[in-house]
Amino acid sequence: MLDLYSRKVVGWSLSDKSNQILVSDALTMAIMQRNPEPGLIHHTDRGRLYAAHQYHALLERHQMIPGMSRKKDCWDNAVAEIFFNNLKNELIYHQRYQTREGLKAAIFDYIEIFYNRQRIHQTLGYQSPNDFETMNAA
Repeated sequence: MLDLYSRKVVGWSLSDKSNQILVSDALTMAIMQRNPEPGLIHHTDRGRLYAAHQYHALLERHQMIPGMSRKKDCWDNAVAEIFFNNLKNELIYHQRYQTREGLKAAIFDYIEIFYNRQRIHQTLGYQSPNDFETMNAA
């Protein structure tokens, strides 16, 4: 889960299966980190996991408004697509991981240490997501 304002990864989960637990865990982490105000728009693509009743029940329980991209429109979810492209090109494709645990540790470090704290973004005035949020705290 990415915060569109700061490009910060606020919720994520890893699994060897793409299932409802995976996406619900990521959303739960984002909710715990951000404690969003009622009415927050939560944007996803039209994937079956995001359209599932269980996922929408979690959104409703936290008074979040689901927003989905249009059919066959990759531009609606461009920020998330760019993040995954960066993750693959900056981390995944450069190393062979011997174990799932090694891969999980590398992804944790990429997101929590590098991406959120160090990786600069042109759209954020060449600041990291954490620095951008600190500089623009209300």
